Amino acid sequence: MRKSKPYMIAEIGVNFYDTARVMNITPLEAAKLYVKEVAEAGIDCAKFQSYKASTIVSKNSPAYWDTSKEATKTQYELFKKFDHFGKEEYKELSDYAHSLGIDFTSTPFDYDSADYLYDLVDFYKISSSDFSNIPFMKHIAKKGKPIVVSVGASYLSEVDEGIRALREAGCKDITILHCVLSYPTDPNNANLRIIETLKKDFPDVKVGFSDHVAPDETMMTLATAYLLGAEVIEKHFTLDKTLPGNDHYHAGDPIDFKKAINNFKFIDKILGSGEKTVLECEEIPRREARRSLVLTRNMKKGEIITEKDIMPKRPGTGISPKYTDIVIGRKVLCDLEEDTILTWDMI
Repeated sequence: MRKSKPYMIAEIGVNFYDTARVMNITPLEAAKLYVKEVAEAGIDCAKFQSYKASTIVSKNSPAYWDTSKEATKTQYELFKKFDHFGKEEYKELSDYAHSLGIDFTSTPFDYDSADYLYDLVDFYKISSSDFSNIPFMKHIAKKGKPIVVSVGASYLSEVDEGIRALREAGCKDITILHCVLSYPTDPNNANLRIIETLKKDFPDVKVGFSDHVAPDETMMTLATAYLLGAEVIEKHFTLDKTLPGNDHYHAGDPIDFKKAINNFKFIDKILGSGEKTVLECEEIPRREARRSLVLTRNMKKGEIITEKDIMPKRPGTGISPKYTDIVIGRKVLCDLEEDTILTWDMI
């Protein structure tokens, strides 16, 4: 995996099927177009989904998404529309992504997909929907690759159980993503402070965020997640947010992702190092804006300085006001005019 901060995953999922239809190109051509746009946007990883409708869902499972955006009434009917790719297609997409210098992964939803993806993915991504599927998670963990897993719709005890299962099966590189399993997620339900909770309760794994909040003009949701400590950020990716379909309406497009990446860079810039010191840009303002002890009247050589004879004024090129008690009672060594900035060689 690349070492970006944060590591960005573009969840292409199956959005490319809709793009293929409207552009009148093959799904594979559309999928490769998506990968190309992911790379050009500066995103670290292109992610797909690998499944067959017959192994992921029973035929009468109801929809749980916004049916005004995606009208399909059963999960089986929806998945059946988008389950045509297999090892051969994902191998071509993996090779293409790597040729562009970005990582590749696809979420497996069955054992067969998990097995054939081993040679293709840079890490495994496990869906929130399979977080309670402990045998399946252990099967993936035994393969020894890094695992990124979303923990949406889970109790904290279930997160602990899932992490334990992955470790027991031998996985040593685990990232858990805060996620709200609602499409789209209302901003009032984003609950980003869970990122802090997960980081506190599971300090020995990486923590990130899988976002289902519809993009806003400034991509503030992702910026906030990063500020709260998200090390990995995943968001659905589309080339056209106006397309009908299951994931376009809450996905980000290349412009959104570029905004988010620019936000992360700006956040890093303004957060700085955390070391409290005087910066180079502060040296002149520090000197000119701080105060020195300044005479309030003309004084003759040998006169004793009293409290009324001095006042703190800018600039800070003379004796600091913190030495007032030391200066009071000393003699001036030469004639000095009113408003003279005192230095140690004058007293």
